[in-house]
Amino acid sequence: MPTAARDDRFHGRLAAAFAPQAGTDAAAFAAALPALLQPPSSSLPVSPARDRTVWGGSGSADAEAVASILSRAEADRSQTWPIPLASAAARVHADGDREGWEHAAFARQQRLSRAVVAAATTLDDTWLSEVLDGVWLLCEQSSWCWPAHDDAFAARGSVLATVTEPYLDLGAGEVVAQLAWTDHVLGEVVEARYPGFRARIRHEARTRVFEPFTRRRDWHWLGLDGDVHNWNPWIHGNVLVAALRLLDGPAERDERAHVVALAVEGLDRYVTALPDDGAIDEGYSYWWNGACRALEALDVLRHATGGVLDATGITALRETVAFPHRVHLGGPWYLNLADGQAQPAEAQPWHALHRAARALGDDHAAAHAASHRTAGAPVADERAGLGRLLRGLTDTAWIEAAPEHSPLPRDVWFPSTEVLLARSTAGTPAGLAVAAKGGHNDEHHNHNDVGSFVVASDGVPVVVDAGRPTYTLQTFGPDRYDIWTMQSGWHNVPVIGGREQGAGRPFAASGARAAISGDTSSFTAEIARAYPGAAVSSWRRTVRLERAPGRVVIEDTWTASAPATHDHTTHPPVVERARNERDETRPREHTTVRMLLAGEVRLSAASAHVTPLDGATPVRIAWPEGIGTSIVVLELDDPMLSSVWGPRLTRLELDVTTRERVAVTVEQDLTNAEDTR
Repeated sequence: MPTAARDDRFHGRLAAAFAPQAGTDAAAFAAALPALLQPPSSSLPVSPARDRTVWGGSGSADAEAVASILSRAEADRSQTWPIPLASAAARVHADGDREGWEHAAFARQQRLSRAVVAAATTLDDTWLSEVLDGVWLLCEQSSWCWPAHDDAFAARGSVLATVTEPYLDLGAGEVVAQLAWTDHVLGEVVEARYPGFRARIRHEARTRVFEPFTRRRDWHWLGLDGDVHNWNPWIHGNVLVAALRLLDGPAERDERAHVVALAVEGLDRYVTALPDDGAIDEGYSYWWNGACRALEALDVLRHATGGVLDATGITALRETVAFPHRVHLGGPWYLNLADGQAQPAEAQPWHALHRAARALGDDHAAAHAASHRTAGAPVADERAGLGRLLRGLTDTAWIEAAPEHSPLPRDVWFPSTEVLLARSTAGTPAGLAVAAKGGHNDEHHNHNDVGSFVVASDGVPVVVDAGRPTYTLQTFGPDRYDIWTMQSGWHNVPVIGGREQGAGRPFAASGARAAISGDTSSFTAEIARAYPGAAVSSWRRTVRLERAPGRVVIEDTWTASAPATHDHTTHPPVVERARNERDETRPREHTTVRMLLAGEVRLSAASAHVTPLDGATPVRIAWPEGIGTSIVVLELDDPMLSSVWGPRLTRLELDVTTRERVAVTVEQDLTNAEDTR
């Protein structure tokens, strides 16, 4: 396999922080690591099962979570182990389906995680056998790589993984870390009962992860080409955990340090690319498997070096801990961008955010994490992975944390991603909140959405970003923008002369800025460049929250680049049904301002009344008289979307072909609020 030509030298923010602490310079950092690292048996920050003060019947591990996991583990024993089938893996290349194989693979790993906790807390032979079976099944599994990621088809024409060329992806990283955590907690106990257990784990880790990680340096997720995304900390963090624990032979001391150094260099590229405002261009839901993974990995490294290598002084890390609460709209709702969901899955490792906030001294971030802590409820579960489960079960400060309220700051501006979020009043979701973005159309997990905005009523999105449907092979392939959720026509941006936005870095906003005061918070950007060949030389969008009157104003002004033929006919409202494909419902020459709405929509001549989800206060959207109006109702048949938005979304279209300016207002309809609750 090809290797990267450039020198992979450790030179970024972590180098600046770590090299002096190691008493050396960046170039000599790897050579200093062996002396800094704790022994493998104590290198991970969780006590092994032999520590009964943690794992015994009256130990400090969270009793509610343990009981819940034991109950599910007992139910597992009446079922056969899940089997990810070869035909399901091959299906990725037939019809793009990823779910069949991934569902079985994830279920297998979650069952093993439950068995590990059951065995650690009981030391019962029944559960040790269950752990043995789960580990052996993973070791016998032909590939740990998720089929949609494998390069076997592109490189060798095979629809199935090539066992002699293992591909190191998110899935392989998750499995090797799960085996490392299993070995750390239970290795001695299982080995005493089943000799050979630990050797098999180490053989597979070397063959499938350590060897390809060190031999191939062309992995796209390394970030050597300057494109650093969430795979980087996710995989590097898992490789770090595995190397610290599994490279424990007498002759592996230098190899262990070398792999750790490569992982730290990789993390350094991510941390160096992380903007100083801590923003994540993929949005909130990807924070958990991007910035949070980096924070967790650096926390493990701090433990593994006895606190010597400490990254808590880095500004970007301190700021990114605040990112989740800064984009919180209220309740389960968050500002979503790109492929993110507005209502992410509940099974987030809130203890990881709480731990990072404590380490960095961010009380607001800690409070946001604690707002998801319910007294008497389990502190963690197996869905987030074994390492996260074990950390949550044994984090005393998290177990004892009292529920708090999310901070809900009034105004947040992220200059790196050109995103503004403003709400009526700090500390409460009541009233209106608005967010708007500039940016460009080559962001990570990009949607073509330059200039888009979201409006929430009482913390519930009403003018919305749909997010993404279920991932398939198409999602990250050349036909990505044939998916309707990725297109600008289904975002809250104009269609100009029948043209939607282009995909790629050149299609971008310019001059994006925020202005924040006590009465008004506003966002302004020029977005004409986002449209290839558009018949305008300028399209300036302003999104403004006016607190005193209690309204959001979306104001667009534009200048035609060539004379236009105007049709002055006033069109009555039209209702259409949409298909899940590229939209052609309006004449191509028309210019329309569009808004995607969630909830029940009632349309009149110059306004729309929307009853939001979750019983939030209704809103009235108004525009000038005489504008042709239509709505397109999209029935949602993908559970990734319908689980958030219900059975449908509605697109409001305002035909502004004959104009050069339009202002739309969004206000809460307080007169009818009680009738709709």
